[in-house]
Amino acid sequence: MTKDVESGLPQLTRAHMPADYSISLAQYTRGGTDRFLAEGRDDMPAQSMRGFEDQYRNIIDYIVRITHRIWEEKDIGYIYDTYAHNSRVYDDYGLQYGRDKIVADTTHTINAFPNIRLVADEIIWAGDEDVGFYTSHRTIIQGDNTGYSRYGPPTGKRVSLWCIANCVSRENEIFLEHVLYNTSAMLRQMGLDLADVARQMAESGGAALPDDYTAGEPARQRGQAKPAYPVVPEASGELDVEDYIRSLYQCVWNRRMLGTLQGRYADNLVFNGPTDRAFSGLGPYQAFVLSLLAQFPDLALDVDEVYWMGNPEEGYLVSTRWNAYGAHRGNGVFGPPTGREARIRGITQHRIEDGRITEEWMLFNELDVMMQLLGASSEETPESAD
Repeated sequence: MTKDVESGLPQLTRAHMPADYSISLAQYTRGGTDRFLAEGRDDMPAQSMRGFEDQYRNIIDYIVRITHRIWEEKDIGYIYDTYAHNSRVYDDYGLQYGRDKIVADTTHTINAFPNIRLVADEIIWAGDEDVGFYTSHRTIIQGDNTGYSRYGPPTGKRVSLWCIANCVSRENEIFLEHVLYNTSAMLRQMGLDLADVARQMAESGGAALPDDYTAGEPARQRGQAKPAYPVVPEASGELDVEDYIRSLYQCVWNRRMLGTLQGRYADNLVFNGPTDRAFSGLGPYQAFVLSLLAQFPDLALDVDEVYWMGNPEEGYLVSTRWNAYGAHRGNGVFGPPTGREARIRGITQHRIEDGRITEEWMLFNELDVMMQLLGASSEETPESAD
């Protein structure tokens, strides 16, 4: 049996994908999250979870409850019980190693937003107690900036943003996490200028993503070969979700065949993206993709991980983690071309219904991308992203 490079555990396979929603956030929150957190629910489906605390009935229960306890009840030290001592957390700026760093970062954020609240918006999961539980947790974060943060003194502003945390946990501990916050949206809501913050952080040695942040460089094409042009299957009937997502990303982002979006995305697509981008419709989504390709003409994208839950009748929820690399040689929201190369890390959640993608939630490290493009030698100031 092959092993996952990052976790060292047996490789997650299609057999580990839940075929229904019996264990899901929708089932968990039926009747109200507050009641659930206060009273629990004995009729909630139980799952074999070797090594986890007895209070958790399944992986959804575990993720929601530990998040609530650490962030809202402010039992920050519970991180020592729920994160491995050598845990690796890849966030907007790079690798954070060890749970003490996680404790410090959590303390920093709660201090900046003492009344912080995290509301679970969706959790996609796969795996089991042997290969580990993989979870893609989309969360709405709300709070008032009444404390100091790395971005400066309190602004008194209220923020509402979202994040996606992709974790792998085993025996009550999270040992690997890829998390992206909509930091750029938060800074705008705090009344700060994104370009100024990015430049200051870059010039003060703020950690941009290191070269070894991923296992290898994204490859759009090899040598003089043409980019691969796979057939994207119709999203109907029994769907091979991984093949569907990988071939769709290849055709759209690496082959630049944006016509592939027709028929695979619903005309009334609902999209939420970084820096408060939110719109409906396939046209605006196509324009968004074009804007990124125009700014990074040689953009190369690789899909790192795909897992999902669901079936043809009830639809699918899909988590896709990806990375991209390209030189900033075109005009757009990041300002006049700087010629600098940027590494982009993203997590996207899709909802597929009736053979079409009806919802997409995409986050990437936008503030860090700006940090990579700005610096002491940059002469131009990009406009704040829209």
